[in-house]
Amino acid sequence: MSRILVVDDEQAIRKALKEILEYEKHQVELAKDGFEAIEKVKSNTFDLILLDIKMPKIDGIEVLEKIQTINPELPIIIITGHGTVDTAVEALKKGAYDFLEKPLDLNRLLVAVRNALEKKDLVKEAKRLRRKIHKSYELIGESEAIKKVKDIIERVAPTDARVLIIGENGTGKEIVARMLHEKSNRAEGPFVEVNCAAIPSELIESELFGHEKGAFTSAYKSRKGKFELANSGTIFLDEIGDMSLAAQAKVLRVLEEQKLTPVGSNKEIKIDVRVIAATNKNLKEEIKKGNFREDLYHRLSVIIIEMPTLNDRMEDIPLLVDYFIKIAAEEYHMPAKSITEDAIKELQKIKWTGNIRELKNVVERLMILGGNPITAEDVVQYARPLSQINFENKQ
Repeated sequence: MSRILVVDDEQAIRKALKEILEYEKHQVELAKDGFEAIEKVKSNTFDLILLDIKMPKIDGIEVLEKIQTINPELPIIIITGHGTVDTAVEALKKGAYDFLEKPLDLNRLLVAVRNALEKKDLVKEAKRLRRKIHKSYELIGESEAIKKVKDIIERVAPTDARVLIIGENGTGKEIVARMLHEKSNRAEGPFVEVNCAAIPSELIESELFGHEKGAFTSAYKSRKGKFELANSGTIFLDEIGDMSLAAQAKVLRVLEEQKLTPVGSNKEIKIDVRVIAATNKNLKEEIKKGNFREDLYHRLSVIIIEMPTLNDRMEDIPLLVDYFIKIAAEEYHMPAKSITEDAIKELQKIKWTGNIRELKNVVERLMILGGNPITAEDVVQYARPLSQINFENKQ
């Protein structure tokens, strides 16, 4: 059941709208003028407002503006009289969802109400999914090493500075990249990830910059590249140390000129993209070997974030384990298990060559195969690859 506020200085219209909307199973509140409406919005939660423009004391446009400062996502349908359509258009420009002309058409009214409520539900669902995404890309830990990373993220994210994230596989480089995007002024724009190591060298230019139809044998139609898709947002070049020198030269040009040329085209496309790169390689060593361009390195490394290994932050293991248990319980639709202190200590004895990613896999395995609570014996038994586990030893 949706809560709808009807604001109109004409009692007959308020009464008629209330009867119609209640017949459609909505809960309806009434306000005879703009001031009453504003007070009701301050003290109540509504899903939709039907707002007359021509009212005494304060007109609908001003009421619209004040309500938007209170709840900018609350959909408002403007009700206009004859000769006030221009004012209604002005209201749309100021953020109203739709407008209806008097005398009100019943079908038009119900369609407008339904569409506005559906849009509100979609916005609500998008927010829920966004929160879920944020939760998935959370940097867990309170160690000094991880606090330093979090501090850099908070300070750098609001800027457009290019960031180079370095660290071993599984340390959370992608999480940092996504946090930088989500906390930036580009958060509403796209986040486009490119795994440079996974794309064949002969296709990397097409993947990054796009191509025109017929540019090469399998180019049956034109295609936008990752840089163009990331326009007004962020592109994350993961494993950039594996990019070919030819592609590096083109990336450098894009960074310098903020424009690109698709493969097989003479047309230049202007872009506005923030670049975040990551690698598990020592790029300075790669430069000495002739595998990486020094000028590109300096372009990318305005800010360098070095990710600590899990072995360098063992004090974070209790927090990480608790987090991964909750995630596993949600993913596998099973109750979360507790874990003993001895089991935590046993996990802290392990040399984590796969870092956070490896720990996450082990916790999932313990959730599925271990007891409740998870014990030190469970860790000893199951914190190895499954191929090394002797299931017959488990009582």
